[in-house]
Amino acid sequence: MYKFKSVDEFYNSDLNTIEIARALRQLLLETELKEELKWAAPCYTYNGKHVVGIGCFKEHCALWFHQGVFLADKSKALIAASDSTRGLRQWRFSSKEEMNEELIMSYILEAIENAKKGKEIEVKEKVLIIPDELNEALDDHGLQANFEAFTKSKKREFAEYIETAKQEKTKLNRLDKILPLIKDGVGLNDKYRK
Repeated sequence: MYKFKSVDEFYNSDLNTIEIARALRQLLLETELKEELKWAAPCYTYNGKHVVGIGCFKEHCALWFHQGVFLADKSKALIAASDSTRGLRQWRFSSKEEMNEELIMSYILEAIENAKKGKEIEVKEKVLIIPDELNEALDDHGLQANFEAFTKSKKREFAEYIETAKQEKTKLNRLDKILPLIKDGVGLNDKYRK
């Protein structure tokens, strides 16, 4: 997927459903939302909060409502992208002809009002549990301080890597692999992040 560097570059592209996206953009520009580029696609924000985004796909263009779960959705137009999606909802359009601009604008205005009211899904932070084997290895090798210097997500990657090993032998092999990484301040998956 191409990574656009500006909103204008996105809207001037030749994506399959760009005409639908351009029509949605015209509606969004009539509102008080600020147009920005997030995740290489247009995103419309209110006071720094994501409200609506647009994505073009092969068969459809999606209007994403970041806190769409709070919308009344009287016409049942919104869907969750997956079973694990909590707040995000999308409205898919395959052609400009199926777009009811008045109805779309009512959803957008409701989303803006919800943003003004501060309605948003509360993200519950998962508790980080470090497996005993990892804690013991960190203590034995004097690496607790090195481990604590990592971000919570990197600590979680190490913990899950050890925890998911089914056999003791596998846990020990994995510990042998990660201890040098921890000593050098390198995250388990850093090589894939570049």
